[in-house]
Amino acid sequence: MLWERCNLTSASNDPHKDIARKLNAQPELFLVALNGEQIVGSVMAGYEGHRGWINYLAVAPQFQAKGIGRRLMHEAESRLLALGCPKINLQVRSSNKNVIEFYRHIDFLQDDVVSFGKRLISDEETNK
Repeated sequence: MLWERCNLTSASNDPHKDIARKLNAQPELFLVALNGEQIVGSVMAGYEGHRGWINYLAVAPQFQAKGIGRRLMHEAESRLLALGCPKINLQVRSSNKNVIEFYRHIDFLQDDVVSFGKRLISDEETNK
């Protein structure tokens, strides 16, 4: 799977369940890039009326540095803007220096915030 090849998955997130959830909530903000019939990129965007969020921006390693990530982000931004979204937030693991530089290169600024999370549904428990 693309997200696994891009190291975006973790034990606590089942990517198949995340896709199913997205297809039930703003599926028009789930974008994929294709090379023929092969999925080579993806991004999930969301907007809840206050902020837009970006998740799972991924480009297959052999297709990176070809503008696919930039085009996916541009389309996600355009769709969020059309919904009236004033600001986009996203999270990047602090160890992922290349991705941090990518976002800086496309005009994202690092906010002075601490990110918190709380699971309401455990994907691990529902896998049993």
